[in-house]
Amino acid sequence: MNVDLLLRNARLASGCDCVDLAIKDGLIVAIAPQIRCEAVETEDLEGAFAFPGFVDSHIHLDKACILQRCTICAGTLEEAVRETARAKVDFTEEDVFQRASKLVEKAILHGTNRMRTFVEIDPRVGMQSFSAIKRVRQHYAAAIDIQICAFAQEGLTQEPETGAMLDAALSSGADLIGGCPYTDAHPREHVRAIFALARKHDVDVDFHLDFSLDPEKTDLPAVIEATRQNGYAGRVSIGHVTNLSALSRDALLQVGRTMAEAGIALTVLPATDLFLMGREYASHVPRGIAPAHLLAKLGVQTSIATNNVLNPFTPFGDASLARMSNLYANVMQLCRDEDIETVFAMVSAQAAAILGTPHTLRVGGKADLVVLDATDPCDAVRSAAPAMAGWKNGRKTFTRPKPRLLSQSS
Repeated sequence: MNVDLLLRNARLASGCDCVDLAIKDGLIVAIAPQIRCEAVETEDLEGAFAFPGFVDSHIHLDKACILQRCTICAGTLEEAVRETARAKVDFTEEDVFQRASKLVEKAILHGTNRMRTFVEIDPRVGMQSFSAIKRVRQHYAAAIDIQICAFAQEGLTQEPETGAMLDAALSSGADLIGGCPYTDAHPREHVRAIFALARKHDVDVDFHLDFSLDPEKTDLPAVIEATRQNGYAGRVSIGHVTNLSALSRDALLQVGRTMAEAGIALTVLPATDLFLMGREYASHVPRGIAPAHLLAKLGVQTSIATNNVLNPFTPFGDASLARMSNLYANVMQLCRDEDIETVFAMVSAQAAAILGTPHTLRVGGKADLVVLDATDPCDAVRSAAPAMAGWKNGRKTFTRPKPRLLSQSS
């Protein structure tokens, strides 16, 4: 057998023993111990953990890295929305392209090869950010697959022109549509309008939802109802839903079972939710993160994602999903291997399922893989393991060699 690339001594999630992966024409043609073949290139992974790559199911490339243009005083959601709205008036297509490109490159170097980015489209920023992110998607297509969600951050019913702009975006390259009912004066009508556009273009829906600690203030019932009415089970995602963290265990499980039955997925954003929630508390500050791992046990498709980086919503970050998964596990006080494996799935296989993309290393499948400085998924989460190399369609996309301690002898 002649192949283009032979990766030796990889550890896979399915077993402890090292195996080799043979790759030809962008596909995996063999997975077995000690493969014998002629290879154009051979690389020894030295027992590192290989998997199909991290999947970021919720990120905002368009408004990343604008921290120096904004003022943060209160650290609240309302302030973040206001400051970002003020800053984006001055966005240009080239500005967005440059900032987004830097963040995408960081994500790739951290082992992410699929992502869903929200792009704000409204009268303030126009279509500039959308045009820029389409350029980013094309520019980095050899290393990462990017879904674009046309997003109404600042409401919809109070700005009818936003609806027309979203419609145009869905006709010119956007992959799905996103809404934000809590910023709209008429949340239920907002939800209805977003679903109407989704139906018109036959695309999925992703809402920012219930971003507070008040369980009584919720638009989730409206989303559940609309999902059922439109036959959209398996095509709806919701992000944040921080008020789930304030529910009793029984109430949370009841909501979880309803979400699972309705086919609604959940993405949690630990860095943002921790930073913005609970500002009104002087002590015993709530974490404000929905316990996604508990809902996953009920059959809800769940993921952990980056959200914002270096802006008023999240004034830190580097698009590392290894770090984000570690943060979630730590904050949720998880320790059992079973739970840690679920956390890893929420930045890999489960996140890929939300995006509707395959996520497996198998013979006949695409040679998309990332190698981590870890031995297995649990080790990867516990140590926030760095990525060391990645391949897309069998082509190497990045390398970050494992650091080696120099001799300390004099």
